[in-house]
Amino acid sequence: MILHDKLNWRYATKKMDPSKSVPQDKLDRILEAISLAPTSSGLQPFEVIVVTNPEVKAKLRAAGYDQAQITDGSHVLVFAAWDNYTAERIDAVVAETERQRGKSETLSAYYDRLKGMYLPRSADENFEHAARQAYIAFGIGVTAAAFEEVDATPMEGFDPAKVDEILGLRARGLRSVTLLPLGYRAAEGDWLAGMKKVRKPLDELVKQVA
Repeated sequence: MILHDKLNWRYATKKMDPSKSVPQDKLDRILEAISLAPTSSGLQPFEVIVVTNPEVKAKLRAAGYDQAQITDGSHVLVFAAWDNYTAERIDAVVAETERQRGKSETLSAYYDRLKGMYLPRSADENFEHAARQAYIAFGIGVTAAAFEEVDATPMEGFDPAKVDEILGLRARGLRSVTLLPLGYRAAEGDWLAGMKKVRKPLDELVKQVA
């Protein structure tokens, strides 16, 4: 029940305490959990940018509709997906897999078929697919933060074009998908703190097909 307890403990923190910083060991474990998230064909078609610079965080806050958690939290994780699938990107995944596991004709054939499926698609379709993979890792990150008792605020409410510009993402073939400020809840001033968690009853959310 430990995981369930932690998930009940967490909430989308609305006010962070700027005097408290997430320790490096906790941050490292959250990032490691993110790296272990499942992704389609193991491509991991995204990057996680960790922002601690106060000036950069201030710019991100402006792009995030002035949400104070971006500057009051000690870290902001920016999940940025590949803007497209390319042969070079897929080949790099194959090369790393072969480096760690050894060469395999089956592996090479699998990714050759994958390139045949992905490369003819539009960049927008491929970005949306990559973004969905980033969301899987994002969910793992939220869960890992809760497990570490680190507060987090999952955010889609920001201007992606501005975030991309601030961090120079487009030049690196990336587009921002989500933000995850990390920190510790303030003792006062958070209107959501202490409220009952409201979710659908399981018999409404879950349908059994026997």
